[in-house]
This record gives sequence, structure tokens and C-alpha cells, in this order.
Amino acid sequence: MKTLRDLSLCDKRVLVRVDFNVPMDEHLNITDDIRIRTALPTIRYILENKGKLILCSHMGRPKGKRVEAFSLAPVAVYLQGLLGREVRLASDCIGPEVEALVATMRPGDVVLLENLRFHKEETDNEPGFAEKLARLADIYVNDAFAASHRAHASVVGVADCVQEKAAGFLLQMEMEYFHKSMDEPIRPLAALVGGAKVSSKLGALQNMLDRVDRLIIGGAMANTFLKSMGVDVGASKIEEDLLQTAKELLEAAEHKGVKVFLPMDFVAADRFAPDAVVKNVTFRDVPKEWMALDIGPATVLYFQEALADARTIVWNGPMGAFEMDAFAQGTMAMCRTVAASHALSIIGGGDSNAAVKKSGEEKNISYMSTGGGAFLELMEGKTLPGVAALG
Repeated sequence: MKTLRDLSLCDKRVLVRVDFNVPMDEHLNITDDIRIRTALPTIRYILENKGKLILCSHMGRPKGKRVEAFSLAPVAVYLQGLLGREVRLASDCIGPEVEALVATMRPGDVVLLENLRFHKEETDNEPGFAEKLARLADIYVNDAFAASHRAHASVVGVADCVQEKAAGFLLQMEMEYFHKSMDEPIRPLAALVGGAKVSSKLGALQNMLDRVDRLIIGGAMANTFLKSMGVDVGASKIEEDLLQTAKELLEAAEHKGVKVFLPMDFVAADRFAPDAVVKNVTFRDVPKEWMALDIGPATVLYFQEALADARTIVWNGPMGAFEMDAFAQGTMAMCRTVAASHALSIIGGGDSNAAVKKSGEEKNISYMSTGGGAFLELMEGKTLPGVAALG
């Protein structure tokens, strides 16, 4: 896979797939610019090397229709402020008018195409749409790791139509950190996995049994594993149809010599609400009508011991319903533990990243991945379509 530094960019039209699908408030103000800022190294490198920069991205899910609330106009204004140079917003992402605009570009110019998903052909990976995008480019660069697990036209189709193609710096960094953490880790390698559902992470859990030394499971998904062992977890969320699968996974881990760590105690509540009645209970003593909503203090210590001598830590998914302060302490403790570790630490997933930001420990994590779904697919051992398309 080629990277930006392998290409000659001067006076070339460089089409860069970025992920500018940023959150905005009701006044269309960008509330979190991390997806824009992580693309800046690639953007600035192309401009410094006198490329003609054409950026393309999706925004939201307009389902193939032009919806003004999903226009990239606010992003163009915001990016212009960051770069200190004009960013022209195209009226569309394909068509004669867009091609005419690109034809007027000079080295160092920046054009942002309008939302790719205003056309359903984008998500359908329709060849004709990909060819129209490719007409704008001499070089194609994918720097949208968070979208690289989707076989869409701007991620896969256009790469087949452009001879010169490469990974941007963000995509390159994401793949390098994943390689360091899962393919050639410094051991012991510990995986910390949480979140609500076993079903959403089953493939990742199964694949990790062949890679990790320790598997630490928290969040609501831990309830299914405990129930598979015959533990009554009260009214806690479980996936009944995956009890046998969970049991088999625990047996496979034992067979492979992978130590699995499950919660020893919980912060339980009589209901899921900020003003709920809350108490600490052991994993065997969750009241019948109560729910386990966070790991308890004994589990925090247990998990901290499991991570104490780890040299590589991969984390995906919170330990509880951290959005509510009453159920955030376990996740916050894990954030501080991972941040204080001497291990290479990789965090992936929107909820995990949000938890780390809430804890204030963001700067003490080795790398925070920008893509939840893409990160999870890598953990499952899959090849990302957007990476494969680069050759």
C-alpha cells in the first residue's frame, strides 16, 4: 500500500476521501472537530507540495436525497478558518459544474465537494458514480479510516478508476497502530472489551482468542457471560440466544490458555435513571428486579491487577452506562488505569473515546482510533475494503 510520501503531488488534482461527518448543534455549529483536525496533516502536506486539493466526505444519512441540514457548508467555513486559506464548496460532488470548478484550480487551491450521500449511488458503490468522481482526480487518497469498512463508491469504487492511489497519513497511522497492537504486540497483550452486546463483538472476541494473553470483559455484555455460567444477574441486560455461544467462548479461552477476567461485583440500580436507588453488590447478589449498570470497586481492583504488567492494551467498549455519573466510576477508573500504564494503549470506538475524553486522560493514551466500526472489523480479523482497494 502506497502512502502520500510515495507520490509526486505538484500540479496534480488530488482527490482525498476524508471523514468530515462531524456532530453539529441546532444552529449548525460544529461541536466536535476531531475528525477535521485528524485530517489536517494530510491536507497540509498536499498543499505544501503544491497539489490541487479536492476533499470529499459524507455527512449523516440523507438517504440519497439533498437535505440541507446535511450540507457540508459549515465544514467548509470551519476548515477555511483552520487553514487560513479559501475553501470553496462545490454545489455537488459530481457533474459538469463540479468538473468546471476543478478545471479552474491552481496548485494550493482547496475545493470541498458537497455531501457524497446526496446520491444513493455512493452507498450502492455504483460504478458510473465512481467513474464520475474519478474524472476529478489524477491521484486518489483515502484518509477516511472510519469509513474504510464500507464498500462505498468513494472508498472502493473510485480507487479502481484512478491509477495513482495511496493512503493518507491518518489511515496509515491507524493501520500501523493496529499492526503494533494486534499483529506484532509486545506481550503480555491484554484486551479490555465492554459495551452492551456480545452479538456486536462476537467476531472480535473469537478472533482475539488467538492473539491476546488476557481478555477482560465488562459492560452489559459481561452479564451474558455470567449467566452462561449459571449466575443470576437479576434484571440486567442479557442476550438469551447467545448464552451457549458465550459458554463455548469461555471454554475455548481456557483451552487456548487465555485468561478471562469477568466482573466480581457491580454497581446495581433499581432502574436506569439518574435518581435511581444504587448499591454495590457481588456478582452473585444482584437483586431480582435490579440491573447491573457498572463494575464495582472490587472489579476495578481485579481488572487493574490484570493490566498491571501488560505491555500492550487494546480497549473497545465502556465498563458501564458511563453517560450517567452514578454508573461512570468503573469506566473512569479504567481510563485512569490505562492512561497510567507503561503499555502501548490503543482505544477504539466512539463510546470508548467519549469515555476517555470525559475522564480527561486523552493525552495519556498512546493512540485513540477514529473509527469504531472499522476498528472492530480489524479486531475481527477482517480486511477493510477501503484498504484493500489501495492495493
